[in-house]
Amino acid sequence: SLTCPRPRRGQLEECAAVHRCAMCGILALLGLAEDAETWRKRALELAKLLRHRGPDWSGIYCKGNHILCHERLAIVDPDSGEQPFFTADKQVILAANGEIYNHKQLRAELKGDHTFLTGSDCEVLMHMFVEDGAGFLKKHRVNGMYAFVAFNENDGSFMAARDPIGIMPLYWGWGKDGSVWFSSEMKALNNDCEKFELFPPGCYYDSKTGKVERFYEPEWWSESYIPSTPVNYRHVRDEFERSIVRHLMADVPYGVLLSGGLDSSLVASVVQRHVAYRTEDYSTDGGVHHKSHWPVLHSFCIGLPGSPDLQAAQKVADMIGTIHHSYTFTVEQGIDALSDVIFHLETYDVTTIRASTPMFLMSRKIKALGVKMVLSGEGADEMLGGYLYFHKAPNKEEFHKELVRKIKDLHKYDCLRCNKSTMAWGLEARVPFLDRDFLDVIMNLDPESKMCTGRIEKHLLRKAFDVEEGEKPFLPKEVLWRQKEQFSDGVGYSWIDALKDRASSMVTDKQLEMAKHRFPYNTPQTKEAYFYRQIFASHFPQEAAAKTVPGGPSIACSTATAVEWDEAFKNMADPSGRAVKSVHVDAYDSLEPAAKKAKTNGSAP
Repeated sequence: SLTCPRPRRGQLEECAAVHRCAMCGILALLGLAEDAETWRKRALELAKLLRHRGPDWSGIYCKGNHILCHERLAIVDPDSGEQPFFTADKQVILAANGEIYNHKQLRAELKGDHTFLTGSDCEVLMHMFVEDGAGFLKKHRVNGMYAFVAFNENDGSFMAARDPIGIMPLYWGWGKDGSVWFSSEMKALNNDCEKFELFPPGCYYDSKTGKVERFYEPEWWSESYIPSTPVNYRHVRDEFERSIVRHLMADVPYGVLLSGGLDSSLVASVVQRHVAYRTEDYSTDGGVHHKSHWPVLHSFCIGLPGSPDLQAAQKVADMIGTIHHSYTFTVEQGIDALSDVIFHLETYDVTTIRASTPMFLMSRKIKALGVKMVLSGEGADEMLGGYLYFHKAPNKEEFHKELVRKIKDLHKYDCLRCNKSTMAWGLEARVPFLDRDFLDVIMNLDPESKMCTGRIEKHLLRKAFDVEEGEKPFLPKEVLWRQKEQFSDGVGYSWIDALKDRASSMVTDKQLEMAKHRFPYNTPQTKEAYFYRQIFASHFPQEAAAKTVPGGPSIACSTATAVEWDEAFKNMADPSGRAVKSVHVDAYDSLEPAAKKAKTNGSAP
């Protein structure tokens, strides 16, 4: 069984390997009109703006008319694996941010004679580029989270690519001299590029054609396709556990973010079952499993004193046996951090800022303990319809289409929040729900099995982990069937109320009335939105910067299309889950009655 700490030999083949990954910041200046040495000092200055992402080491390639910079956060094998990578003949160079879970399989798929100079999971990307050109991502199924730039000195060609969902951030821009720039964050581009924008997930750029090509387009990616695969609950559970194991490769202390909600709690519970042994060693050493370097799991939560998340997280931690760290913050501490949060996140989206601020504060405390990697529960709501407004979906076709729209936009919201809030302090966050293989399993299920008509949201996931009597439970019933809290709500409702109050005191009625003249693009509709937009503009005044942030009407994190599902939604401007009053369990009630009510609504098969 996958639920035991020692999976059977051969069960998790691709999880095993010598694995040297590095989360980091990358910057590339390609096709400069002047010699690269002329730009070296400026490139290093710009790369330093990304050093929070990779405080452990810096690397640079500077030759001809091209520069690649790398700021490294060492997670696995921290004593080696510096970047950029080079082929043995020094002709091909790679700067990568991320990790490739199936790199052993990808190495085996190479046809030519390749000399690997490191044990890095990311090095295989460079060799696939050598063998198949920029289109290798269409030929090979790369499972991981990544953003990278590869350059070939032989012909001056280069490529850049971003993982299917956009877990890793990547921006690109164009210099006055016609050069092409790539960066992990916008702040290294906005003052030097004439134009810059988000690089699209699931795509690669090929300098030979000058085009961006999509490599990730599974059948379910089309909104017109409605899947019909029936749900197998045990299969869902096993595939999620396989995803967790793929995400556990690390040679540094790691932990889990535990809000006490369903998604983070399941992540924590499954991690706890595997934390005692190194998953890198599974199925490769004749059944001998080496003990983990850090066999005790630490979990982390943050909230205002007395918040719903703190109480629920402690219950989960007590049940699964983690060493739990429960942090509190004050409203003033959160508000004082807003400018730094917006600078690091590079957004003015209201929901993202509300949720990112506690996460930003918590990440600093986690890093101070020496922890360098955490696992988190992002992505489940988008895959399974976990937001409360999904109760209003009129049919399974519209339900599925909204899931697809939400997943396509994840890189602008939750993926951005999760990555940049943590990497602001050099803390890596991994998101096993968004594993490519697990995502395909869930998104190919008949959407009827995910709908929450007459039952609690994410019923499918809850049932998959609601084990039979006599089996070791993954979670307490009251947590397994707890209704959804958005992170910004769960840390304490007074947090959102305080943000609105502060914005009202800082923005006048006249300013909001005239907002369309100051901010003609994505004009803020509330004082809170205006407040954040002002701060964003102080850091990133360019129009191109404003256009990297999405807009449009939303209710409880919905897309603009889903606002049409309910007439009452159309006159609401609050993205909080509380806005969907008709389906939200009152979080001011005690947790036990709320959990019982959720269980009653959700336990139908």
